[in-house]
Amino acid sequence: MAFNDTFLRACRKQPVEHIPVWYMRQAGRYQPEYRKVREKYSLMEICEIPDVCAEVTILPVKQLNTDAAILFSDIMIPVKAMGVDVDIKGGYGPVIANPIKEMADVTRLRELDPEGDLPKTMETIRILKRELEVPLIGFAGAPFTLASYMIEGGPSKNYYKTKQMMYSAPEVWNALMDKLGDMIITYMKGQVAAGAQAVQIFDSWIGSLSPSDYRQYVFPTMKRIFEALKEIDAPTIYFGINTGELLTVWKELPVSVIGVDWRVPLDSARERVGTGFALQGNLDPALLLAPWPVIEQKAKEILDMGMAHPGYIFNLGHGIFPEVQGETLRKLTEFVHQYSVSKLK
Repeated sequence: MAFNDTFLRACRKQPVEHIPVWYMRQAGRYQPEYRKVREKYSLMEICEIPDVCAEVTILPVKQLNTDAAILFSDIMIPVKAMGVDVDIKGGYGPVIANPIKEMADVTRLRELDPEGDLPKTMETIRILKRELEVPLIGFAGAPFTLASYMIEGGPSKNYYKTKQMMYSAPEVWNALMDKLGDMIITYMKGQVAAGAQAVQIFDSWIGSLSPSDYRQYVFPTMKRIFEALKEIDAPTIYFGINTGELLTVWKELPVSVIGVDWRVPLDSARERVGTGFALQGNLDPALLLAPWPVIEQKAKEILDMGMAHPGYIFNLGHGIFPEVQGETLRKLTEFVHQYSVSKLK
């Protein structure tokens, strides 16, 4: 079978025969096969066994016929390699035993060497490059989202400690942003060198910032990251939650694709960022539990908005959750492909 590069062409706003589809968290607990793997191994253990990690990454591509795979991993894995004592608690998230409180904590963070520090991740990517017939998306957490875990000590609803450091100790905050920015650049370049063909930066919690705070405390680092990643000749994607108010700032970033969550209609997102970017999104994951006619109608509306300009990738507005049926996702993928073929002729 020929390599399916539809996703990469859409990222670059090139002509496509159908709209490409992939799903955030497309490898996960909604799959009986993944649940069986998790009975044997923790998430972190899966990431340390390249054959198993590659199998988990490939499975949804085979089951759902998606146009891209995303590396099965966790945003905290490179942070752990930097010297942060982190554990992933099921159903809760990352727990940090040594939160960042002062400059000495930032100074202690090690520089990342992807091949030396994360050889299993790099080996997984090499296996996937050999076995996949669709592009592999590598990824990292964004500096603000990583910093929020590292400062709060775990998940947070309000990010008080994170913002307190931002406002009260800007020199510590900026040093942490610099360290994390360097790590992400190195890690993404390492993933692409090993075989990833696109990279996504997840900024899950960035929507907690106002546009002015984002511009002051985060934008310089994100701009530096995406400028540096222009060297790798792989499309870059930036995604976050609750980011509607940030889109007018994001349009100043040198990124290939902007991921849109379900709160902002794609036509509104286009108005805010212009037509210089590809867009990705943005079906509400909760709709996957609705009756099929409702899912189909919503998907059609989203596709019509997305296809209004070149450069569009169908995805969810956030990740799949465990209650979703795999058959629903398979049917949705098939619908997106068929409907878009008829519209793109």
